[in-house]
Amino acid sequence: MTSCIALLGGSFDPPHYGHVALAELFARLLRPDELRVLPAGQPWQKKNGLEAGDADRVAMLKLAFANSTAPVTIDTREIDRHGTTYTVETLRDVRAEAGPDASIVFVMGADQLQKLDTWRDWRELFALANFGVAARPGYRLDDAALPPAVAAELALRRASFDDVRASSAGKVCLAHTLAVDISATQVRAALHATPRTDISARLAPQVLDYIQQHNLYKN
Repeated sequence: MTSCIALLGGSFDPPHYGHVALAELFARLLRPDELRVLPAGQPWQKKNGLEAGDADRVAMLKLAFANSTAPVTIDTREIDRHGTTYTVETLRDVRAEAGPDASIVFVMGADQLQKLDTWRDWRELFALANFGVAARPGYRLDDAALPPAVAAELALRRASFDDVRASSAGKVCLAHTLAVDISATQVRAALHATPRTDISARLAPQVLDYIQQHNLYKN
């Protein structure tokens, strides 16, 4: 049987329950042999940079996924690469390692899909991997909510979760069942607030403890 590698990329600044829910959703739907979480090095779309350092984000990811039902590995290749992070380069790397037959599934939320056509060499992404996309409150997955070029690509590529798992690249599966509405931007704003807003519903307690112990996200 073809091996299946699911990839969840992001800034994880900080990692929150929404990230964990997204990973666990596709772990259930795709049953991947590996689920890798890839913290970004220097995301090109983050003009103001990241607030937490690389080592802190990796440490928080390990804590965030410590009790996850998904068998997660933290893959630091984007941090180790140095320089600006582009998903297409990461997928080229993973494809070269995994070989031509492995099913690679890049997992994302609908908010990322809505701006996919702004990513570097975005059409090449479909030659390198499949995509798993989850709806989230406020971000729809229907064609009207997407850039026309992205909607056209999806129309050609929609497939079942089983078909995506069995395909090396080029297919897209959509999950309409993720009802978690958390963003790292919201979490950082709450952490910056004076007094701090209660964010126990958004962050794992061990991650919040880490943030407090290391004096992260201070004004």
